[in-house]
Amino acid sequence: MNGVLNIFKPKGMSSFDAVRIVKKVAGTGKVGHTGTLDPDGAGVLPICLGRATKVSELILNKDKSYICELTLGIETDTYDSSGTILYRNDDLNIEESKIREAFKSQEGEINQMPPVYSALKVNGQKMCDLARKGKADSIDIKPRKVNIKKIEILNISNNKITFYVKCSKGTYVRSICHDIGEYLNCGGHMSFLLRTSSGKFNLDNAITLEELEDLKNNGHLEDHLYDVDYVLDNLDAVDLKPSAQKYYTNGGVIDSRRFNIKESKNSDAENYLVRVYCENIFIGVGKILKDNNTMTLKSDKLFI
Repeated sequence: MNGVLNIFKPKGMSSFDAVRIVKKVAGTGKVGHTGTLDPDGAGVLPICLGRATKVSELILNKDKSYICELTLGIETDTYDSSGTILYRNDDLNIEESKIREAFKSQEGEINQMPPVYSALKVNGQKMCDLARKGKADSIDIKPRKVNIKKIEILNISNNKITFYVKCSKGTYVRSICHDIGEYLNCGGHMSFLLRTSSGKFNLDNAITLEELEDLKNNGHLEDHLYDVDYVLDNLDAVDLKPSAQKYYTNGGVIDSRRFNIKESKNSDAENYLVRVYCENIFIGVGKILKDNNTMTLKSDKLFI
């Protein structure tokens, strides 16, 4: 079984546990997710099966969107409601204009400090594991550049703020909540998280783990399996001539006379990835290489 399943991960389950269940139900050896969703979060979790795991990193690079609830006045060590409370302020009196100003500070490209309780690794060890061993103070956390493409307040009710955010890969929504609390000098943490989309996948085409098992038992699971090239439609498409296929799949570099670019979105780039087809059959991901006035094609990942 090869392709991508759009799973709705429930709250209270780790992404790894969701992968384990999919692997068991699908009966497939290679399975992997395309971006961790916190145990406290629910929503869209695309999971790659079989040969699709080869491009999980490319899918991971896609933008993601969330509906989130920020609770002001309570700061925790994990930046969410599962952590230990470090600070509490029950006497909040913050003007709405200040709240909107704080959200505005999170827009665009920012340098974000990830939570110490995260799966990011330092010297080969997860930061969350080091923190649980009491070594949080020894961790040298470095800011990471992320892009908050859209952030919009949906509702303000007392100290609870519901908002929508669309962001680049590597963004921690928990950190957004924490940083807004810091900006307002009152503390804050993430009290609800729903991932509404990841790349082309959204809530409308997601299936629950219960539905997954039913689909498997009824023989319809593959109807919900997305082809790899569907997921990678942001890449240019290249049509390889049949006479060049064997040489290409054996690792040969193909000159521009033996392939045609069908869809061009990245033509100004020097080197870029493309979807490669031969006689309308998707055979893998290749890389266009440009050198002076020459253009060549080399295989990156094969799917045949």
